[in-house]
Amino acid sequence: MPFINVGFGNLVAVHRIVAIVSPNSSPIRRLKAIAERDGKLIDASQGRKTRSVIVLDSDHVVLSAIGPETLLQRLEDV
Repeated sequence: MPFINVGFGNLVAVHRIVAIVSPNSSPIRRLKAIAERDGKLIDASQGRKTRSVIVLDSDHVVLSAIGPETLLQRLEDV
């Protein structure tokens, strides 16, 4: 089962990823707030600025300090 590094040694299973998006839009901010309320928000940014939001098929939302373009490149390398 392949994994990608989403920063600071945190890994996400490739087959669970539904979307990798930028955190700047209002719908993504709402999605983040709902995930936090439901206890499904995972902050893998280690306190740094969130540059991408990863949506998983289990309705979990992962925050990463790595940009979406870099994560997509890592997905292609897997």
